[in-house]
Amino acid sequence: MADHSSTDTQIKSRRRAIIASYLGTTLEYYDFLLYGVAAAIVFPHIFFVNLDPAAATLSAFATLAAGYFARPLGAVVFGHYGDRLGRKKILMITLMMMGGASVLIGLLPTYQQIGIWAPVLLVALRLIQGLAIGGEWGGATLMSMEHAKPGGRGLAVSIVASGGPSGAVLGTLVMMMFSKLPNEQFLDWGWRVPFLLSALLVVLGVVIRMQLEETPEFEEARRKRLASGKKVSVLPVVTVFRHNRAQVLSGVIGGLAPLAFATFAAAFLLNYAVTVGHSRSDALLAMTVANLLHIFTMPCFGALSDRYGRRPLLITGALLGVAVTWPIFMLVNEGSLGGLILALILALPLVQAMMGGPVNTWMGEKFAADVRYSGIAVTFQLASTIGSGTAPLIASALLAVRGGTDPVLVALFFGGLCIVSAIAFYFSAERFDQELPVHTAGTDEANEAAAEAEALRNGIGKARAG
Repeated sequence: MADHSSTDTQIKSRRRAIIASYLGTTLEYYDFLLYGVAAAIVFPHIFFVNLDPAAATLSAFATLAAGYFARPLGAVVFGHYGDRLGRKKILMITLMMMGGASVLIGLLPTYQQIGIWAPVLLVALRLIQGLAIGGEWGGATLMSMEHAKPGGRGLAVSIVASGGPSGAVLGTLVMMMFSKLPNEQFLDWGWRVPFLLSALLVVLGVVIRMQLEETPEFEEARRKRLASGKKVSVLPVVTVFRHNRAQVLSGVIGGLAPLAFATFAAAFLLNYAVTVGHSRSDALLAMTVANLLHIFTMPCFGALSDRYGRRPLLITGALLGVAVTWPIFMLVNEGSLGGLILALILALPLVQAMMGGPVNTWMGEKFAADVRYSGIAVTFQLASTIGSGTAPLIASALLAVRGGTDPVLVALFFGGLCIVSAIAFYFSAERFDQELPVHTAGTDEANEAAAEAEALRNGIGKARAG
């Protein structure tokens, strides 16, 4: 009876961790991806009005990139305390930082009201968002991953990852409602309301995350550390780069394609579609349809990775990205709403989901529990900074080189990223069906554990010989 009760408790705890992480990530990505939509269709017109249209768009995407460049610092800071103090506490802090910055963005004066201080404050708040998301993603991933069994980690993490498109759907729907206002009213106050609604979402998110329990693997690592009398690593990120450099490098290179494809669709294609003649409302509608499907395809691919491994799904998704990037542009240029929807479906719920569903678990399985928060957070955010953060900016610059409407260089750029990531996936280790280590190989704790195991085997051998 006691064992049955314990099993039920573990199942409930696992479900609560997955649901809470999913809902919290949905709320955070509502804030974060709302900025991407606004950067494409609003910010060039109110914060960079002193520039010509092309330069204003580039500047707006530069502020988008600024948030991504803050992510690695957030990963180091929050990963450090996540490995020392636990996953739950950090997730509460990142949620409040993210929501607070979004509310303040909704209250920002325009360039015409305060001049250069408007874009300066916008960048500052974007940096705060980047710091928060730098710690959020790794913590939410580990909260679900470390509660799951080895055979279910891919599904658990991919459900949390689907909070990204869930937040995008929520943000896009809210923004789409206000985008139907006359253009003057939308640019004056309509775009602000979705950001201000973050205040309500933060309250809901805090209540949800207060119900979480710390992960079993973190507690096990802490228990073993206390039993051995060892202190926690002063700087877990130093341990990561000392003993897991190859894993970090592999994870960063592999993460480029899935993360770049996310902002390729959510930011660049949205702006490109409007540039070539699609209406703003049609572009937002197409994005909503694609993200709605994305919510469900990510867990499907995550579950498949539990059955067949992470690498087959990741490699297939990357090669598919090479094949469909040019057809995606052709569908957008075709001019119909149906073509635009199909293009975004190819980009998000197919290519990105096939890679994005398993990629976070693939990264997390590279590290032991004692430094996993720092390891996955730094790896993911470095890949995100290079892949997601710079992709719309580079793509916009490449598009400008070809006159603003010829996407051939952009297609080559994203196809090249997919090839590079496919190579990293091919040469990576597969751990989808294995128990993961508690301590990092090469550290004192890991060496002592190995010594204890060796002593035990020697003792058993001597006893048998006697």
